Amino acid sequence: MLLAPAASSGGVISDSDLRKVEAIKPLFVNLMGDLVQTSKRTDISSADAECVRSTIQELMQISDELSSYEYLITMEKDMTDFGDHNPMRDVIKFAIDKSNDILTSERKRLVQLSDQCTRFPVSSAKTQQALRFIDTTTGILQSIHPRL
Repeated sequence: MLLAPAASSGGVISDSDLRKVEAIKPLFVNLMGDLVQTSKRTDISSADAECVRSTIQELMQISDELSSYEYLITMEKDMTDFGDHNPMRDVIKFAIDKSNDILTSERKRLVQLSDQCTRFPVSSAKTQQALRFIDTTTGILQSIHPRL
């Protein structure tokens, strides 16, 4: 999924930052569950449901694109004994930078989708939820970056 636990105590990422990163996955799972349930509703128009399905596809693409960077961020927990200079710091910075680049780019695509779906009330609200999730994820990653 998007980003999983990144490190344990004493690693490159602090326990506090780790908790922030760990909060991303349940947010994503809840959002995707809500979107899937909404796309199956029979009380919304087919065009509204199609917009919701498009939002799901966009989020799945984001998740797929982020998976390799997730690995880079999370592999630190399996490596220890680097001493004062932990080379993982640069790897994690790189992964966070690339993740934020992807989120920024994909956010633009979701904004375009949101603009296309504005006339459909349900999907418009769900696309806004997805945008808030991306903004939250970006904010978490940006808050960690300066401490690396």
